[in-house]
Amino acid sequence: MTLTMALPKGRLLDNVKNLFSLKGMDFSFVNRKLVAHDSSNTLKIFLVKNSDLPTYVNHGIAGLGICGSDVLYENSYDFFKLMTFDFGGTSMCIAGKKGEKLDMSGKKLTIATKFTKFTRDYYHKRGIPVEIVKLNGSVELAPVLGLTRYIVDLVETGSTLKANNLEVFEKLEDIKVHLIVNPSYYKLNYKAINAFVERIK
Repeated sequence: MTLTMALPKGRLLDNVKNLFSLKGMDFSFVNRKLVAHDSSNTLKIFLVKNSDLPTYVNHGIAGLGICGSDVLYENSYDFFKLMTFDFGGTSMCIAGKKGEKLDMSGKKLTIATKFTKFTRDYYHKRGIPVEIVKLNGSVELAPVLGLTRYIVDLVETGSTLKANNLEVFEKLEDIKVHLIVNPSYYKLNYKAINAFVERIK
């Protein structure tokens, strides 16, 4: 049978393509199409926006998906994690202008981020009040332009921070990439899914 899978646009896609290719499941999205089949007809693959991926899997449009723990945390859907990949890992960090320090002495931290749920929960659990400014684009601009002193964002190499005269003040959490499955889809197709997992391990 052919399994359905959602993959995120962006940096993870090349890693997944390389892994699947090694396992005899080549695929590509031609002519800007957003749906593809792999060469062994094991998978029907949908290319979706990273932040939308859990929604597609939750609604059963795709039974499987590959995405980071950061995206899963923000969405709060209930999935089974079938495996964790050794690629694509990053760190969730708090950062600000180079040479400044993380100042906890004030009434609250004002932080710009895409990851509002993670940031709020992380600091509330530690008894630190925060004001969150949600941004969807380049959060690095927030301290540069004076919107907020701090940002919480994913940091892989730190080159974007350096280019904007920013630096990491503290690593908050390691972010891993997971293969997830819709629980109902797994119950219906567990034999084919388990065989697929064994194939790519």
